[in-house]
Amino acid sequence: MSVKKIAAKIFAKKIYTKTQKWANNPIEAQQKVFNDLILQAQNTQFGKDHDFNKIKSFSDFVKNVPIRDYEELKPYVDRTVEGEENILWKGKPLYFAKTSGTTSGAKYIPLTKESMPFHIEAARNAILHYIHETGNASLVDGKMIFLQGSPILEEKHGIKFGRLSGIVAHFVPNYLQKNRMPSWQTNCIEDWETKIDAIVGETIEEDMRVISGIPAWVQMYFEKLHQKGNKPIGELFKNFNLFIYGGVNYEPYRSKMENLIGRKVDSIELFPASEGFFAYQDSQKAKGMLLLLKAGIFYEFVKAEEIFNDQPKRYTIGEVELGVNYALIISSNAGLWAYNIGDTVQFTSLQPYRIIVSGRIKHFISAFGEHVIGKEVEATLQKALENTNIRISEFTVAPQINPKEGLPYHEWFIEFENEPEDFAVFAAAIDAEMRKQNMYYDDLIIGKVLQKAVITKVQKNAFQDYMKSIGKLGGQNKIPRLSNDRIIADKLI
Repeated sequence: MSVKKIAAKIFAKKIYTKTQKWANNPIEAQQKVFNDLILQAQNTQFGKDHDFNKIKSFSDFVKNVPIRDYEELKPYVDRTVEGEENILWKGKPLYFAKTSGTTSGAKYIPLTKESMPFHIEAARNAILHYIHETGNASLVDGKMIFLQGSPILEEKHGIKFGRLSGIVAHFVPNYLQKNRMPSWQTNCIEDWETKIDAIVGETIEEDMRVISGIPAWVQMYFEKLHQKGNKPIGELFKNFNLFIYGGVNYEPYRSKMENLIGRKVDSIELFPASEGFFAYQDSQKAKGMLLLLKAGIFYEFVKAEEIFNDQPKRYTIGEVELGVNYALIISSNAGLWAYNIGDTVQFTSLQPYRIIVSGRIKHFISAFGEHVIGKEVEATLQKALENTNIRISEFTVAPQINPKEGLPYHEWFIEFENEPEDFAVFAAAIDAEMRKQNMYYDDLIIGKVLQKAVITKVQKNAFQDYMKSIGKLGGQNKIPRLSNDRIIADKLI
């Protein structure tokens, strides 16, 4: 056994033991995080505005700090972006992670010197838990690849801006630098298709053992490897045995990925976001991901059906139940307070606390990590219809992950009252506006992960017939504007 394997196993056991201490004392761990957050933020503008110096308990916090989404927190964020100090958290953030917004373009999520280390540690610890449980430390003797955004960052008012994955690239531990691929130069390539080609060229002859990324992007990488190497991925990389993913549901991709690989490989699911690294799969045997209760984040949970109530009941970790759909609310050492991240979770275990991501609070499409929401598709269609004679009765949008030919795409199912004279022109208008509405969608089109939107005309009354078939015709029932699967789409076809 190599020295690196021995060291990895020792370190893995140490981290596992450390994790068990807080995992077995979850309420105490969260109370310590809560107390620390309130204490450190007392003299910030947010802390003063919300009387943090008077908060002695969670019930005080609930009274003083309402649940907010990004738009409601934006006045504080804007001041921080402009370089003001001590607004949401002490001092200035180290970074702003730029992500997709819902009503006002891009969002800027702060990352501080206190919060940043937890993003790195969580990803590391997920691998170490795998090593501890399986005993498989062979991965440390080969190469690892993390398909991620460009690490090139902008800077304004002494704060750097970029995509989270690009920021994280600056924090790869020294002991992994020799194993890590692709090269820094290749990682800086902005165009995704060019970047993937370069990564294929760099890695095809290497001993790749760990591959990580959003499934859609990894699938594209595998397809290009297969084209160049003319072999299953499992033969090109004989020691490849661990796939790490996050951001989207892997299940729609699993069969095609395993076909490309030629065999099954172990996988680890992660739950990272710009707002924090919330959970990772700590066991190959248990369902769900371990919720990170001692990582600078205090969690609250609101039943999903109550999230839009004026004063919904807010639960702490000791009050949650199995199988209930909760909106995830966080307060963190990045300066987010009672922040609704938009994701819903369900607990699969309470000893320890493990979760699955059950979806978004509203309807969405994120089959490729784009996080398209209803407001964006509605605004897109409205813009495309301007100054035309086109009229529609109803529409919905769904992802086509496995087309018969070509790249995946977003498929717009539209019932027209008055059809466009040229469907190609209309589809191009929709695609162009969608790219303005959602920068992740734009990235996927530019990177040739997706082809442009496809318009499918549905027959008259098709939506009515669908709603009738599920017993929801009339009344307050509405057709979802978009969905992350093809249940509605297949019915319409």
